[in-house]
Amino acid sequence: MLYYLTKFVKHGREGRGWGIILSKMAKVITEENKIKQMLERGVEEVIDKEHLEARLRSGDVLRVKLGIDPTAPDLHLGHTVVLRKLKQFQEAGHKAILIIGDHTAMIGDPSGRNELRPQLTKEQVKRNMKNYLEEAGKVIDIKKAEVRRNSEWYDKKDIAFLLELTSKFTVARVLERDDFQKRIKEDRDIAMPEILYPLLQGYDSVEVKADVELGGTDQKFNLLMGRKVQKRYGLREQDVIMTPLLEGLDGVRKMSKSLGNYIGLSEEPANMFGKVMSIPDDLMIKYFLLLTDVPKERVERLRQDRLRPSLATKPPKEWKEALAVELVKMYHGEKTAEKVRENFERVFSQGKLPEKMPEIKSAGTILQTTVIAGIVNSASEAKRLIEQSAMEINGQTVNRWDQKDKPGDTLKIGSHKFFKLK
Repeated sequence: MLYYLTKFVKHGREGRGWGIILSKMAKVITEENKIKQMLERGVEEVIDKEHLEARLRSGDVLRVKLGIDPTAPDLHLGHTVVLRKLKQFQEAGHKAILIIGDHTAMIGDPSGRNELRPQLTKEQVKRNMKNYLEEAGKVIDIKKAEVRRNSEWYDKKDIAFLLELTSKFTVARVLERDDFQKRIKEDRDIAMPEILYPLLQGYDSVEVKADVELGGTDQKFNLLMGRKVQKRYGLREQDVIMTPLLEGLDGVRKMSKSLGNYIGLSEEPANMFGKVMSIPDDLMIKYFLLLTDVPKERVERLRQDRLRPSLATKPPKEWKEALAVELVKMYHGEKTAEKVRENFERVFSQGKLPEKMPEIKSAGTILQTTVIAGIVNSASEAKRLIEQSAMEINGQTVNRWDQKDKPGDTLKIGSHKFFKLK
């Protein structure tokens, strides 16, 4: 910044208008703030930060890569942490490259796993990726992004390519990753495709000529491998930005659909609101920072409230409600967010029923009704919810799986799902 200030003062001495100078200074300050936002907010580590910072200031249009494997049918808020980082680069004029790993998904990323991942078929991957672009489009501008599938190049490769790629690396280097070392110590298997995975993800960066790759901290080995693969193929090494992992509703484990602690992007507004209200208070700061554009001054105020509860500007419930409103507004619109907030207040603060409830057909017993309506995945899940006292009929806890129900009854599942039986 001192460099630019000196430059502008020099221009002033040369007789140029101060209005123009101040206008240019304001523009530079805005650009500096954008760069700071890209490199710091919601960022755990940058490699190589000085190099990337210089390129961002140079005015170069960078090719910024993010790869997502369609291993599940939809995206959740955990995915948006890195998608939002891609959005920042896109809004700053850089080229967003979204790679749908339809080929690598069939292998499965070993990052963070201590056991073999079941391999997916092409049909499973195809089904999973059906909604990916639509959901990613809720965060980034899909029309302006370069969307690629890595099957574009891998379907054309043969054994000669695989031999060429693997000849540039040693098994010892690949086995250095923490996930593999842990499995070796525990005498757990490591499949050969898992060893190939980081090389294939790295080669994606060669195909799209990535200047920057984004990923979570659990992706560090793969992201650095991308740099090595590019170097072996005579390309400039990509810079890397790693974002923190987002804990799910339990406040402990990484948000994941398989763990059931997730908030889906296509979640019904009321469900999204209710799930956000159920997160542990200690997660609020992280959610505000990683999932919203709320100014850092407001987040700092929340941080101070958490540190000094007796002097808090508002209670945790109000902060959490503000977070829930913000997230529902982002993905469902402001009017919907306000309606959901009013309904939540009506149900949970005033003890009343929601004004509108989805209708499901009564099948005679709670077990049959919930399974046939598809609001549980199986009879065993319904029984588990009943055992956990997580179902109510007309305000009374259900304690038997064969308990009768009838049209007109109100069914409540968990803390925020209500249904009217017809």
